[in-house]
Amino acid sequence: MKNSKLTLTAFDWVPDFAQGHVRDLRVRWALEEAGFPYEVEVMAQGAQRAPAHLRRQPFGQIPTLEIDGLSLFESGAILWRIAEADDALLPADIAARSRVLSWVFGALNSLEPPIGMLATLDLFIEDKDAAARIRPEVVRAVQGKLKRLAEALGPDPHIAGSFSVADILLTTVLRDVPDDLLAGFPSLQAYVERHTARPAFSAALEGQMRPFAENAARYEKAS
Repeated sequence: MKNSKLTLTAFDWVPDFAQGHVRDLRVRWALEEAGFPYEVEVMAQGAQRAPAHLRRQPFGQIPTLEIDGLSLFESGAILWRIAEADDALLPADIAARSRVLSWVFGALNSLEPPIGMLATLDLFIEDKDAAARIRPEVVRAVQGKLKRLAEALGPDPHIAGSFSVADILLTTVLRDVPDDLLAGFPSLQAYVERHTARPAFSAALEGQMRPFAENAARYEKAS
């Protein structure tokens, strides 16, 4: 993949609450860790619903990654494909690799849905009274998942022995947990801080944020 032509899709701007959290960040991070050169196709808001993009991402979402003309969608699938091509993100040992794969799915299927539901209640539900009634149950669900993750992690710096694609996914998911909830799990808070201190994460975040700053004025005028 290092010699392939890689093109990532990303938004040119998103609202403040989403900046630094759009899922192309995790793909950028993996590519930066692997040292794979890539280009970014920056898309205006609304372009994700155009037929050209729907042909490569049927749900009209970001990101996609094109590898020598072959388009992949869903961030988990993209990250696994990157990890398969780089020893730094996926161990060769089959037992260790299986543990990484389990935590890739754990991040996406067990942790991300309740955390995403909490974000939906806090940011998108217009009926605030209804959201307030439901929120405590969702908080308890998130706390339960975080407790299990903290127990599985224990004192280890990484979830599967050495740094891997699973740590990228878990870290990006945990970054969406409200600060007051994550503070209740010091080992997970330290886990996020440890991994977001990596140079590749900083490069990925800077890459995502740059077009947001460059295009903010245009969207402000449009509103």
